Amino acid sequence: MSVLDVYDIEKNKVAELELNDFVFGADVNESLLYEVVKMQRACRRSGTASTKGRSEVRGGGRKPWRQKGTGRARAGTTRSPIWRGGGIVFGPRYRDYSYKVPKKVRKAALRSALSMKAKEEKILILKDFPMEEIKTKKFKEVLDRFGIKKALFVLDKEDRILEKSSKNIKDVKMLRSEGLNVYDLLYHDNVILLEPSVKKIEGALQS
Repeated sequence: MSVLDVYDIEKNKVAELELNDFVFGADVNESLLYEVVKMQRACRRSGTASTKGRSEVRGGGRKPWRQKGTGRARAGTTRSPIWRGGGIVFGPRYRDYSYKVPKKVRKAALRSALSMKAKEEKILILKDFPMEEIKTKKFKEVLDRFGIKKALFVLDKEDRILEKSSKNIKDVKMLRSEGLNVYDLLYHDNVILLEPSVKKIEGALQS
């Protein structure tokens, strides 16, 4: 098992924590990471692009001119797809892009992402993060102390004060352990775990 130092918010080492190699020391499978990130991005697509067909475009009920004798091509409606203002042929429609990959694949991809961050030494474990009131400035001071800018915070439970203190800081995101996902792990440079959240993550990904 690998061992990581545990710090307080003053950047003092207060303990050491053994990490489960099954979760934080697994082989990095890039194909799994690709599949799960592709799924997450597909699920986030709104799918609201839409066009109107000839039956949905307003107007065009009257035949524009008589069938024969004008010298022009016959036309039954001004809303034909070949006319300006007409309906669209085979245009985009409302659709749901979301799909799912198996739960085992998602868990394996999470283990790969966490292991990659551990190998890159991009994981920081904090004993706790005590804050009595919402203070963005104080939160930012802690990040600066560790030299961190783009970070994913993983909490073990809901913490409104901490979540709101970080809300206005660019490239910092708060997640509870049950919401941990591959896309956010890969997007952010650093992962900051509160010590109690480590056991929760290991418990969820060992099964």
